[in-house]
This record gives sequence, C-alpha cells and structure tokens, in this order.
Amino acid sequence: MIRVIIDRQADGRIAAFSVTGHAFYGEPGQDIVCAGVSAVTVGTVNAVETLTGVELPSRMDDGLLKVRVPDGVEQDTNAKIQLLLESMVVMLNTIQQEYGAYMQMQQSAQRKRR
Repeated sequence: MIRVIIDRQADGRIAAFSVTGHAFYGEPGQDIVCAGVSAVTVGTVNAVETLTGVELPSRMDDGLLKVRVPDGVEQDTNAKIQLLLESMVVMLNTIQQEYGAYMQMQQSAQRKRR
C-alpha cells in the first residue's frame, strides 16, 4: 500500500510530505495507482521548482519520496508553493477515493515549525 503523509504547520500550511510503499494494484510498469501517485507528487515538486524557482529539499528512492518546504521563503512565493501543494492534496484525495485499498493519505496534526 502507498502511504502519503502531509505534515502541516500550526497555521495549516504544508511543511512537508512523504510518500512510501507500493500499491501492488498491477504488475510493475502497469500499476496505474503507483503511476498516478508518482505523477501527481513528482509533478508537483517539478511544478513548484519550475514556477517559483524554489528548490524543495527532497529524497527519492524506490518506494520513497520525502519533500519539505524550506524555511525563509518569501511570503508571496510561499503562497504560490502552498497553492501547488494544496492542489496536490486534492489530486491525491481523488486517487484515494477511487483506489483507497491501495493508497491512503493522512494529514498530521498541526504542529509548530521550528
């Protein structure tokens, strides 16, 4: 199963997200759930970096993607980043509604950012 965790700050902004696991919906290379989740999450990271110029610190490996929003981003730019990340959440919710047996998303309790 794919697990997506959205880590939010106390003010509700997305501070980080992680994607772990495999869907096992289909054979490797034919798994539409894995492909969909990967396209949405990696595409979002690429969109943030291309459209805002902000590089998101990330780690990617087989069955793993961890991304965080860096500190010190200008407020207007951070608003754009948040819009793109919230769009990602909407798309992942759509996948979860249809393929919830293969992918689950949870949003962390809000926390204060250090």
